[in-house]
Amino acid sequence: MAPLIEAVDVSKRFAGGLGRESTLALAPLSLVIHSERPAVTAVVGESGSGKTTLARLLLGLAEPTAGEVRYRGNDLRKLRRDERLAFRRDVQAVFQDPYGVYNPFYRVDHVLATPVRRFRLAASRAKARELIAEALRAVGLRPEEILGRFPHQLSGGQRQRVMVARALLLKPKLIVADEPVSMVDASLRATILGSLRKLTDEHGISILYITHDLATAYQVSDSILVLYRAHVAEAGAVERVVTAPQHPYTQLLISAIPRAHVARDWLVKDETRQAASATVATTEGCCFADRCPLADTNCLLAPPSLYRTEPRRAVACVQFGDHPALPGGDLGEVLSV
Repeated sequence: MAPLIEAVDVSKRFAGGLGRESTLALAPLSLVIHSERPAVTAVVGESGSGKTTLARLLLGLAEPTAGEVRYRGNDLRKLRRDERLAFRRDVQAVFQDPYGVYNPFYRVDHVLATPVRRFRLAASRAKARELIAEALRAVGLRPEEILGRFPHQLSGGQRQRVMVARALLLKPKLIVADEPVSMVDASLRATILGSLRKLTDEHGISILYITHDLATAYQVSDSILVLYRAHVAEAGAVERVVTAPQHPYTQLLISAIPRAHVARDWLVKDETRQAASATVATTEGCCFADRCPLADTNCLLAPPSLYRTEPRRAVACVQFGDHPALPGGDLGEVLSV
């Protein structure tokens, strides 16, 4: 059976315009999301690393410059009308700014009733109200406190959970959540992330969780994909990647997380070699070379391959060159649960 979503050597470049060079937003990347093995996969990295570009490509909101995104074996760009309707039902999105999704002139009921009507999920108004109430309760909201109110009358956390409930109404196979908790109070983040995790554990929905926050990624995810300047730095099981990072960039990301115990062995090693890392990155070499404390001349010769250092771990770094390279850079098996 064809996987739900498959990205095959997908990359994206944005035209520069006025004689400027194009900008690489996402280097070639291959991954697979299966509907029969629901899991939460986090995509992390700093701003400009390609996280949102990947999300938009998988949602069909942007077309890849090279490669293709497939839905059940078919190129997204060539779907028939019925296939595109099925795709829109199976793959839902939760965006960073929940308020931007709402029309302030409509009550929140409208954003919930629209998919029920468009996808004919209910045979009557009473059944529609029942479905909406059930979805709201599934994300920890009381229908009597939410329905009938305008968006500005809800808190940011409530608005975001309503959008999760909207996605849940369609019983999708995958939800792409792009920074879903970055604009809500810290006190509400755990609640929203708990709702997302519950969708996977209780409803069998896979989640692609886009975030810059490694702490929340570790909290809710099964697998993790670390991006840097449009390239994959490290990928694999979240427990191994976060607790024992191998790529220097992942190590630096994790070292920035505040914690009570600050002793980290790799930082001691990095500090002793920092003086030797004054390396200027080139377009031919590793994109992290100019920031890497371990960089040497080999890092400037060519972009590193993705080396499989463990059954569920891949690292793009020449220091692991004695390990087998992933065929075609395919992350499918590395990220699978």
